[in-house]
Amino acid sequence: MIRPDAQKALRRWRDALVGAAVVGLGLYWVFFTGGGLLHWIGYAVALGGAALLYAGIQRARFRQGGDGPGVVQINERRIGYFGPLSGGIVDLDELEALSLDRGEKPPHWVLVQKGQPPLHIPLTASGAEALFDAFATLPGIRTEHMLREMREPGRDIVVIWRSVARVNSVRRLH
Repeated sequence: MIRPDAQKALRRWRDALVGAAVVGLGLYWVFFTGGGLLHWIGYAVALGGAALLYAGIQRARFRQGGDGPGVVQINERRIGYFGPLSGGIVDLDELEALSLDRGEKPPHWVLVQKGQPPLHIPLTASGAEALFDAFATLPGIRTEHMLREMREPGRDIVVIWRSVARVNSVRRLH
């Protein structure tokens, strides 16, 4: 009934659409209930919907589609990637650096953990959209920077986040 391209777009933007609907409900209560308690609840609902809308837009910008190679699973702060040629598990609490390698086809996240080889995860892997919430928990990560770098053309590797403990352990000459 709905074209596949339209279904794909609706799935990508579903969180933002829910946020917009909540904003609409809140504004309806504000402007059309005639005052009272529901009027003030409408302000809170509209504000909460605006937060959902903002988060939904960020998630939609992060999603690249799930038709790429491999599967991503996140379980208790551990990221697992199981691909056709490589794979591995990285503990978020032990993560030293997160980079974006735009030179690979498709582009890959590169997760570095001490004592393990870097884990390369395609942006288009099945389940990769869950990485947004996992990455958002990293202390000091700049989400907007990460989303902007995902859209930039190029073939370079960009460091998105580095552990504060790792940054502080670098010795300075001067």
